Amino acid sequence: MSFQLRPRTALHLARLGLFTALYVAAPAHASPIDENIPDAQTLAQMEIRASQASPREQCFLYTALVHTMTEMAGQEIRAGDTEHAADTLKQISRYANLIHASLAKETRHLKEAEMLLNHTSYRLGQLLHIVPSEDKTTVQSTLNQLDQVNDEVLTQVFYHY
Repeated sequence: MSFQLRPRTALHLARLGLFTALYVAAPAHASPIDENIPDAQTLAQMEIRASQASPREQCFLYTALVHTMTEMAGQEIRAGDTEHAADTLKQISRYANLIHASLAKETRHLKEAEMLLNHTSYRLGQLLHIVPSEDKTTVQSTLNQLDQVNDEVLTQVFYHY
């Protein structure tokens, strides 16, 4: 019996392998100074790009922004800057709402967005264990919202594929 992949399926599997390799290689306890965290100007550019993107691209671009902001919140929490981390978590919540709103449109890179959201939820769950007790409710609330959006994206993945 011969097994052949369609080119589109092979491309999706290659992307999945790349994302998996990147996330497995990334340490769960990143150093407080993570070179992968962009500066404020780059974050602003990411937000502008996502807001001005075609409706089909917005879901993935906002997901990438949420992922980056989550890593940034982790860096702030590890540095003891819980005030900035709380602001960052509020921004994550706002972007999660935009991801939810963009799901009503036909979207591209839905599988990649779901994988990235899944990883982002995992990272936020890790942060929940290191955040001071007075800030746990904010992190938990954001995590619950991301999990809900991730479930919606996963449902769309199953619906479209």
